[in-house]
Amino acid sequence: MFSPSKPFLDALARDFRADFVSFDSSDLREFGRDWTRVFEPAACAVVFPETTQEVSNFLALANQHGVPVVPSGGRTGLAAGAVARDGEVVLSLARMRRMDAVDLTGSALRVQAGAITELVHQHAAEHGLTWPVDFASKGSSQVGGNIATNAGGVKVLRYGLTRHWVLGLQVVLADGRVLELGGALEKNNTGIDLRQLFIGSEGILGVITEATLKLSPLPGKLDVFLFAVDDLAAVLRLFREVRRAPLTPMAYEFFTDVCLRRVLSHRALRQPFAQPSSHYVLLEVERGEDLEDWIASLFDRDLVRDGVLAQSPSEAADLWSLREGISESLSATGMPHKNDIALPIAALEGFTSELDGVFRARYPGWEIAVFGHVGDGNLHINVMKPDAMTKDEFLACAKSADAELFELVRRHGGSVSAEHGIGLLKKGALPYTRSAAEIELMRGIKRVLDPKGILNPGKIFDQ
Repeated sequence: MFSPSKPFLDALARDFRADFVSFDSSDLREFGRDWTRVFEPAACAVVFPETTQEVSNFLALANQHGVPVVPSGGRTGLAAGAVARDGEVVLSLARMRRMDAVDLTGSALRVQAGAITELVHQHAAEHGLTWPVDFASKGSSQVGGNIATNAGGVKVLRYGLTRHWVLGLQVVLADGRVLELGGALEKNNTGIDLRQLFIGSEGILGVITEATLKLSPLPGKLDVFLFAVDDLAAVLRLFREVRRAPLTPMAYEFFTDVCLRRVLSHRALRQPFAQPSSHYVLLEVERGEDLEDWIASLFDRDLVRDGVLAQSPSEAADLWSLREGISESLSATGMPHKNDIALPIAALEGFTSELDGVFRARYPGWEIAVFGHVGDGNLHINVMKPDAMTKDEFLACAKSADAELFELVRRHGGSVSAEHGIGLLKKGALPYTRSAAEIELMRGIKRVLDPKGILNPGKIFDQ
């Protein structure tokens, strides 16, 4: 457990604003953890910079004294990537929320890293534009954290990952040096693209303080459907039909009956269907001329059992709440052991047929809540703790099956982490997706940019 030296604490008090640092126990607990709730937070302090210069000054001081630092955004991650459990100082970007004027000519927007995702959406929407990075946690997630984890979300099918919507970055290295990477350039073919090196690096290489975001025109009229289908194979059959349909799909999400029951027990939402089903598909599309005929054909060909179309923006929001409320509802109504995996889309059917066997053998009678973004091959697998088991018993039992799950993922050419990163939780699983040579190269990059190992130590791999 790290304990900061007196010279470091003296310099912190002398050289920074009076409200720059907090040792308050409630702040240490709140800012020292993320949504995983697996590790107990144990930060020694939290600092709240307001500018890149303050981040630079603080990191230079921390590097000089060998003080470990955990960068912290909205703390909505699910891999314990923003957890401070060993006496680190948390560097919170919560006060860095400036959003500049929208560049209408270049369709770009410069923001500080602490800008809230949903507020960025609203800021751009005033000009008919959007930053199309969207997920359930948009109301609290921050741009810097989205970029540091290369977040995915519900619109990847239409727009791709976060990295596709970042033109430039401002990054502070461990020793306090500030890098300006890319600016507002659409094209910059001048050697290695260091900007992409920091996207998805989980704060182990540098702290993102500002970003220039690429914007897209707001989509046209959107229709939101919820379909009831028989099983996961039916989910995939319907997805193949969507791919061939005369429409522009924005999102294709699915969830199981277990997910729906948990959401309805936690939120005041209406049961969408009179008859329950085992699997549900939420489809959002940009309206096309032949949409009604295509929807009718789904019923004619028995591709769906039932379906509803949102008749108003509020009904569309309610349907989306059934999907976006799942993670929160699972944690509020029980204790889930989470896995966030990705498969090549073509491998999903074979993988899921074998996955059933893993569940039946390992978790007889347990509740398994599965949902995900079928359009990008991302499945969220949640094993719910039985009421009769203690937390420690449950985690030991659930984790014992992870190796079998990850081996299945590797066999089908998948990834053990689709959109939440590695953090602390997935370190042991990294070799299922990355080779020994790749991991050693990552360690080498870390040593070059952070030779003292002060930035987010212990995350992704041990240095």
